[in-house]
Amino acid sequence: MRKKVLITPRSFGKTSNVPFEMLKKYDYEILINNSGKPYEESELIKIIRDVDGIIVGLDKITSNVLKNAKKLKVITKYGVGVDNIDIEEADKLGVKITYTPGANTESVADLTFSLMLCLSRNVIKLDNIVRSNKWEKIIGCEVYGKTLGIVGTGNIGRSVAKRATGFDMRILAYDKYPDYDFANKLGVKYVDKKTLFEEADFITLHLPLNKETYHFVDEEEFNLMKNTAYIINTSRGGIINEAVLYNALKNKKIAGAALDVFEEEPPLNSKLFELDNLILSPHCGAATIEASERMAIMAVEGLISVLEDMEPKYLYENKK
Repeated sequence: MRKKVLITPRSFGKTSNVPFEMLKKYDYEILINNSGKPYEESELIKIIRDVDGIIVGLDKITSNVLKNAKKLKVITKYGVGVDNIDIEEADKLGVKITYTPGANTESVADLTFSLMLCLSRNVIKLDNIVRSNKWEKIIGCEVYGKTLGIVGTGNIGRSVAKRATGFDMRILAYDKYPDYDFANKLGVKYVDKKTLFEEADFITLHLPLNKETYHFVDEEEFNLMKNTAYIINTSRGGIINEAVLYNALKNKKIAGAALDVFEEEPPLNSKLFELDNLILSPHCGAATIEASERMAIMAVEGLISVLEDMEPKYLYENKK
C-alpha cells in the first residue's frame, strides 16, 4: 500500500520542483493543503487518520490530532520552531520529529535588520506621506554606531550580530548558554538581561517559545528600556506580552517596535493596529526563495529518512 504524506506549508515547493521530485521517487500519495491557511485542529483530525508522514508549517499538531493519527511515523517541521507540536505526546506515541535547522537563518536575520532600519528611518510613514501626495520629512535616527542588544545567540542571533558589525554597532548579548567563541570573534559582550534592556538602542529577540520564555519581555523589561529604544521580534509570538507592548508604545515609553510574530496568528482586529510606531509583518521571516528551497529539501530528506527506515536526518531531540 502506498504511504500517504500530508504537506501543509503554503510555500512548500513554490520556488522549486525538486522537493516534489524527491518525494516522487518513493511513489508516496501526496496530500496538499490548498486552503490558503493553516488547518484547524478539527480539520487535521479528519485528514491525518491514515497519514504516514506530515510536513507541517504553523498548523498546531495537538495531542488530540496525534491520538487520531493511527499510522503516523514522522512529523517534519518546515522550519525550526516546534512550539506548535505537542512534543511530549509525539514522544509517547513513538512519532519521530525532524526539522530544518539553519535553513532559514539568513532570511530571518535579513528581515530582522530590515525592520530595524525601517524603524529607525520611519520608512513606512515616509512611503505613506508620498502616496498621500504630500512632501514632508520625518526626522529619524541612525543605526550606525548604536548599541544593539541581541537576546538569544543561536544561529539567527549570531547572523544578526554579523550584520551589525558592518554598522559598527556596539553589540550586547544575553543567552542562557553563552557562545564565547562567537562573542570573542565579533567583539560581542555578554551581559545580564537587565543591563541589555537598559543600555540597548535596538533589541532583537531570537528565542524559542516555551514555558521559560513565555512573556520574557513584560512590564519590567519595558520599564528598563530607554524611551528612544526599539524592540524587534522575529522569533515567536508570546515572547513579548502584547498587552504591555501596546501600552508602552501608546504611552511612548519606548520609541517603536516591529513584530513578525504574534501571540495569536493571524492577529485579527488587534489593538496593535491602532499604533503608528509599530511595524507589522505576517510571520514571513523565512519567506524567501532561498530559505523556502532549503527548508523544503531538508524537510523531505528528514521525512524520507524516517519513512524508509534509514538513519533519521535532522532529528529533533526533546530537551526535557
